[in-house]
Amino acid sequence: MDLEGTLPYVNIRVFDLLLALIVLAVGFFLVKFIVYFFKKSMKKSKLPSLVIEFLGRFLSILLYIVIILLAASALGVHVGSVVIAVSAIIGLVLGFGLQDTMNNLLSGVWIAALRPLDKGERVEIQDHEGVVTSVGLMATELLKPDNTRITIPNKLVWNQPIVNFSRMDERRVDIDVGISYDGDVDKAVKVAMKFMRSQRYVLDDPEPQVSVTELGDSSVDLVLKPWVKTENYWPAKFHLTKGIFKAYNEADIEIPYPQRDLHIDGKLISEEE
Repeated sequence: MDLEGTLPYVNIRVFDLLLALIVLAVGFFLVKFIVYFFKKSMKKSKLPSLVIEFLGRFLSILLYIVIILLAASALGVHVGSVVIAVSAIIGLVLGFGLQDTMNNLLSGVWIAALRPLDKGERVEIQDHEGVVTSVGLMATELLKPDNTRITIPNKLVWNQPIVNFSRMDERRVDIDVGISYDGDVDKAVKVAMKFMRSQRYVLDDPEPQVSVTELGDSSVDLVLKPWVKTENYWPAKFHLTKGIFKAYNEADIEIPYPQRDLHIDGKLISEEE
């Protein structure tokens, strides 16, 4: 192969093409190598993993741009004119309505800096609940409980309330239960308190509580309010819901089902809902 020869139609020397390909191959390898060690060194600074991930992605994009420009230079393209042309295109694109791109980018910077959420935390954003898997330059990704992934533009994340379920060490588990109007409310409260204090998930401090919240159509409604470690929230909720049902049955405290009384021509007819 004649390395000094030129390719047909494009007027590029074979040597320059090979050099550009080598620059790209070596450059892309070096980018991954540099970003890897950059992230590794940043971890020693004890910065949040979300910030390190964001900075790593930003650095990799900058380095990829540099590699592409070097490859273009190897092909004989004047890099200065390429930079000017790219800048003009970016300015034109932004002027024609892609301000959302910059909004997403800037929102991503604020999210990474102020950390209203972090990688691995369970959050709710715009009625979407899931575990944060990444915050990229343009969007935030959540893994939902049913193992589906949702991608939310950063500007929507930043402009909406964020409910963070994982940030605090303890959480309160609210368990709704109703007892019959014929039942003893004070007894129901005592049974619930004794039950909660005997459970391994429930913390002694803050102390669990029971509140009577409503006089419903078919029941007197109570809420059990034990505190648990955040990582135990769902196991505790399932366990306590099942347990209070069993505890009330053993104490002969009736948990009623919805029932409607109809009066027709002076006759009382009970109807289950």
